[in-house]
Amino acid sequence: MSEAQTEEVAVFTTNHGEIVVEFFPDKAPKHVEAFKKLVSSGFYDGTRFHRVIPGFMIQGGDPNTKDVSKKHLWGTGDPGYKLPAEFNDVKHERGVLSAARSQDPNSAGSQFFLMVAYAPHLDRNYSAFGRVVSGMEAVDKIVALERDSRDCPTKVEAIVEKAELRAKE
Repeated sequence: MSEAQTEEVAVFTTNHGEIVVEFFPDKAPKHVEAFKKLVSSGFYDGTRFHRVIPGFMIQGGDPNTKDVSKKHLWGTGDPGYKLPAEFNDVKHERGVLSAARSQDPNSAGSQFFLMVAYAPHLDRNYSAFGRVVSGMEAVDKIVALERDSRDCPTKVEAIVEKAELRAKE
């Protein structure tokens, strides 16, 4: 796995605990840059992890998830732009941060996912751009939430209360 070459980490304060991720700007520079801008702007504050699949991953970053009346649209939101694919050699193993997208490889925007297990079929097909360095306990709590047929948490939600960049310790 690539050594993270950055002095900043993103910290997601969720209702299930804090998740800290470091970045791989040498592997996916456009994704890292866009993600950091979204974090800095407050874009992710109040969003929910809207897709949780045990043994696979948790997905968040959709601005539509800030509004529960738009639940039928969860998973479709973006920041108003798309990023070109930056497929690389980072393996989609536990803790990896990667860009969610549609069938179009160049359709990633703000949505991302955090791996809870290795999924080799994603390697070189999705743009991995970071990894969790602290807080996998929170990720594990979120992935274990009760979910509906769309893999959306039902009774207990997983909310990003605040996302921010901090200096790497």
